[in-house]
Amino acid sequence: MKDMDKIIKTAFTAFLALTAGTAIAASSAAKQDNTEKCYGIVKAGMNDCATATESCAGSAKKDNQPDSFILVSKGICEKISGGSLTPKTTSKT
Repeated sequence: MKDMDKIIKTAFTAFLALTAGTAIAASSAAKQDNTEKCYGIVKAGMNDCATATESCAGSAKKDNQPDSFILVSKGICEKISGGSLTPKTTSKT
């Protein structure tokens, strides 16, 4: 009887893991479809992904770095002062 309980618990745990994994994947896909990159409004160290000058997320060196972005809901970026859907050019002086 103890073996049967162990089998049932293992099967239930596997079911929950698969269900959770599917839900997370679906949520992630939905998030990607409803978001856009918003450049030039990020606080230092808070960017979502690599920039032209940095190699990873969280690496923006200064506030409002022109080539760093965060993901926002579609339609929001253009409403934010300083927000841009394309990376702003940086001057090298």
